[in-house]
Amino acid sequence: MARIISITNQKGGVGKSTTAEALTAGLKLKGHSVLAIDLDPQGNLTHTSRASAKGATALGVLTGDVKVENAIQNTEMGDIIPAHSGLAGADAFITDTGKEYRLKEALENIKDNYDYIIIDTPPALGILTVNALTAADSIIIPAQCDIYSLAGIDQLFNTIKPVRKYCNPDLQIEGILLTRYSARTTLSKEVAELAEQLAEKIGTKVFKSSIREAVAIKEAQILQKSIFDHAPSSKVAGDYKQFIDEIDTKGA
Repeated sequence: MARIISITNQKGGVGKSTTAEALTAGLKLKGHSVLAIDLDPQGNLTHTSRASAKGATALGVLTGDVKVENAIQNTEMGDIIPAHSGLAGADAFITDTGKEYRLKEALENIKDNYDYIIIDTPPALGILTVNALTAADSIIIPAQCDIYSLAGIDQLFNTIKPVRKYCNPDLQIEGILLTRYSARTTLSKEVAELAEQLAEKIGTKVFKSSIREAVAIKEAQILQKSIFDHAPSSKVAGDYKQFIDEIDTKGA
């Protein structure tokens, strides 16, 4: 049965989609069967995977118009259920009773087919994120090394609490992943200390691995490749490999 992980932070620009991309590709490289689900209307994960945002997508899965099996696309980076720009209006049309469980119920049919399912969420705390948190076993919170990025985690935790109470009592926070980190700057070190305090407050940890700022990440996204295909020997690829080793408890 798949371990379902949601990559979530309500703040944009923190490396959320980049982390989802790297985690999906890196776990696949380790021999795991992995499905990525793009719930972000911006569709960054869909674009990098070279998946089509037309036809059967995550939008159809959530509305019930598409069977989840029919929405899966096979790409070089792995299996993905792509996003659709129409997800931006989800809060307006996903309103009926049980709306929080739509993704969880859809995944029941396929979760035995994968070792991991990685969900990329939008930078907002609406129904798409609540669906991801209801379906997930755990959450990874990417946070850029600045104070505003950390401040948003408190608000995210206020969303997690009612999801745990009403929808998913077993939901765990795996940890906070610091991105755009520079060990040479005092600011990054100070933010890391604050992140440790915040992690203790919400009952989680800061991952030992941190992800440095790197041009190679942007290059890989432009070329629509994973960082491991574009620059496998880069330091940032090494950062992500260490992070994936922290996450991967299934073996290969």
